Amino acid sequence: MAKLLKIITLLLAIAAFPAFSPAEEIDRIAAIVNEEIITSHEVNQGAALLAKEAEKTAPLSAADRAQLGQKSLNRLIDKKLIDQKIKDLGIIVSDEELRQTIEDVKKQNKLSQEELTSALRSQGLSYDQYKAQLREQLERIRLMGQEVRSKIQVGENEPREYYDANTGSYSTDDFFRARHIFFRLNKNARGDEVNKVLTTAMVVLQQALSGKDFAELARKYSDDPQASKDGGELGTFKKGEMLPEIEKAVIGMRSNQISDIVNTPAGFHIIKLEERTPGKLKPFDEVKGEIEEMLYKKKSEERFNLWLAELRTAAAIEIKQ
Repeated sequence: MAKLLKIITLLLAIAAFPAFSPAEEIDRIAAIVNEEIITSHEVNQGAALLAKEAEKTAPLSAADRAQLGQKSLNRLIDKKLIDQKIKDLGIIVSDEELRQTIEDVKKQNKLSQEELTSALRSQGLSYDQYKAQLREQLERIRLMGQEVRSKIQVGENEPREYYDANTGSYSTDDFFRARHIFFRLNKNARGDEVNKVLTTAMVVLQQALSGKDFAELARKYSDDPQASKDGGELGTFKKGEMLPEIEKAVIGMRSNQISDIVNTPAGFHIIKLEERTPGKLKPFDEVKGEIEEMLYKKKSEERFNLWLAELRTAAAIEIKQ
């Protein structure tokens, strides 16, 4: 089931689009798919959902909005074709299967029936609506098992070939051990105060570059309270574990190299990279399963898109203006 994650995600997106209700006003027909209609009302509802989702990350431009109607229509056509295929193949999810799936959902999320119903209500769904949507999703998953998953294989040599061609993706990060000399700068410092602290930092930097003991300079000049004890020791770290400004400086340095003055929100720093330990390549056997899963998902997505394109080619689709 996990191997169909990308396909299922796409199917759920398709399934989330509104279905036509006879009680709704029909202003016009947007498309006919094998004699079944899609209304402009459905298209507009779908476009509104797409807009709402997109605007969670960034405002939509006029050009973006203009494309949502076509995107909505294409998804509704795909949904219609998938629903028709399910019907043609006689795929049915029994009430017992549906009940067991809901029980699994509750168990995995540690929810009682009342808590599940409450959670659904907070999302604007009734329990009956949830059951109907879940049944549709299970039907689509079963359809994909028959039409896509059964036709996919990952060859015996493919994971190794991918691993050899992408070793950089399977190496651990470099480790860094460094010291720093810290010059504190007050948040509201005036220009003359900034210049005074910066001048001090530049003088100390020249001493460090001339070969003076870095740890002793840290003990003497650093505003880091621990520096008097540990000589400005920052410890060992990898990417993502230090201030971005310090990390950016350290990543480009060699062992025993001293940085220029690094500016952070707290003040100025002089960094000495004591040691850089290169990352190690993970053994193939350790990542083989991960690579197989990735290749399977990639092939599943490609096969699904091909399968959907074949459905479209064989279907009678009429787009109305």
